[in-house]
This record gives sequence, structure tokens and C-alpha cells, in this order.
Amino acid sequence: MLALGKLLELTLAGREPAEKTQLTVGGVRMRWLGEGALEVRPPEGCDNGLDLLLSAGIHGNETAPIELLDELLHGIARGDIKPRARVLFLFGNPEAIRRGERYLEQDVNRLFNGRHEMSSGSEAMRAGELERLAMTFFSVPGRNRLHYDLHTAIRGSKIEQFALYPYKEGRQHSRRELARLRAAGMEAVLLQSKTSTTFTAFTYETLDAEAFTLELGKARPFGQNQQVNLEPLETRLKQIVEGNEPEFADDKLDGLQLFSVAREIIKHSDSFHLHLPADIENFSELSRGYLLAEDLAQTRWVVEEEGARIIFPNPKVKNGLRAGILIVPASAESLG
Repeated sequence: MLALGKLLELTLAGREPAEKTQLTVGGVRMRWLGEGALEVRPPEGCDNGLDLLLSAGIHGNETAPIELLDELLHGIARGDIKPRARVLFLFGNPEAIRRGERYLEQDVNRLFNGRHEMSSGSEAMRAGELERLAMTFFSVPGRNRLHYDLHTAIRGSKIEQFALYPYKEGRQHSRRELARLRAAGMEAVLLQSKTSTTFTAFTYETLDAEAFTLELGKARPFGQNQQVNLEPLETRLKQIVEGNEPEFADDKLDGLQLFSVAREIIKHSDSFHLHLPADIENFSELSRGYLLAEDLAQTRWVVEEEGARIIFPNPKVKNGLRAGILIVPASAESLG
């Protein structure tokens, strides 16, 4: 196997490869762009016009997605996977990955869409570097652009595998992409309704890619992800890379649950208190009238929505950041 196929091994060791560019026996070009960054180009005449960005490790302790990308890269380097798409592999926060921590000082996935310019430190610099890598990769006109940013959650979830679909004013969410997600094993999609500072929000809003944050179960250490079934996603990613996806109907969203954001719970001060059990799972239902959270100046969040659920509750975030999202069921008719 080519040395550049061992991007994870290089990243964990903090080493640069001796050769920055290598060719597989089949003529696939692999190019090292920097720490945790590798571009794959299909042979001349085999390119199908898709630019696919696959990122993981934006949070360093989310190992199942990192292992999945590692497997895909191994397959390409061995010649078992024969790309027809250009692919950019990114391991987002190398130092946090090495330490097995979510992040060092700042949550990198809150530093995109210019947010890193208002901050400092290594993780703000890394967010800026990831933006530049994505901008360069998606700079070729006339090509299809797709970005999957792979994560696992801090806590368990009643819906284990789900996606978050960013928002841009005037742009409709794609039924075809939702059908593709369903085929990849996603059980639910959260349709966002405001701009954000995540990596996929940047590639969706600024670079016009179809972009999705994929949540793939609970965060566990390397080698302990046997409970997470990523086979449907791995199969679909291989098919996308090789350009041989089975046909799927755009309007077939059977079994895919759709949700929209009702409200975000923002932590304003150290007095913030979230009235939820510490071990509550994502997508837990909340009854109307439930006092969800309190903060300074008698700020209260009371559940008013029918069918409301909570995702990403985290009272330990820094002041000014989101401490949870209240979501409600959505209809496919809203997609247009």
C-alpha cells in the first residue's frame, strides 16, 4: 500500500511524508497538502465531474468517522477502490486527535464562516486553514460539489445516525440529496433554518456545495466502535467515490424522519441552568410546559411546541454559545 494511504498514521505521529505525491498502479494521484489533508485525483479520462470533500476529526475524540475515512483511503491506496471523483480527505483537528480530546481550547466547529478571524490560538488558525483548503478544492467551476463532515455525538441518541442540513437564504434543500442520505443509512435529517458557524455551513453557504454534518453514534476511543454500524454509509461513500451509485428516486424519502429547528437555547452566563438529566439522549421528547432552562434576568425557556425534542444539550459550553437545540417534526412538503 502507498505510504500516503496511511494519512491517519502520519497524522497521529505528527510526521510529514517523504513523498508528497504518489500514483497508484491504476493511475490515481494522491497528493499530501499538509497535516491531515490529502487530495485524490482519478486518472485522466476517468473524472466524472464530482468534487467530494470528506472530513472527520473536527472534534478529536470522534474516532469512528476517522477510522471510516482511514479505511476508504487504504482502499484507494491499495487499488481496491477506483475513484472517478476528485476527493479531499481532511482530519480536522490533528492535535486533539492525538490527545483523544474533543478540542484543546475552542470548539473548531464553531469557528467557521469568518468566526476564526475574531479569535486566536491554534484551533482558530486551523479553522482558517480548513476553509482555505476547502476553497481551493471547490474552486474549479462547472463541477458538482459535495461535502460530508463526519462526527459522533457526546451523548447517546434515540436516533443513532442522523444528518444536519445547513441553510442559505433563497436556496432550497435538495430532495435528491436527502434520498442519498437515506440510502447511506441516515435515519433522520435536521433541516436548519438559519446561518451557522460550522464547517458544513461554510461550504454550503460560501462555496455552494451540498453539505451535511453526519452524526454517527456516540464518541468512543479508537478501536472501540464495533457497536456503530457504518456499513451502509461506507458502501454509499465507496459508490460515490467510484461513480457507480445505484439509481434512487428523488421523491423516495420513506422512513427518513425530518425535523426543523424551533429554537436554540443560548447560554448567556455562568448562572445558566439546564433542567435536563445529565444522561439525557438526543431526540428525547419534551412535553409542552416543561421548564427547559433558566439564566440571568429571569430568562426562561419553556417548551411551547407540540412534539418538541432536544438535541445537543450541553450546559458546559462557553457563555454566548448554544447549549441545546429544540426541534420539531417537519414535512417533506416543505422542501418544495
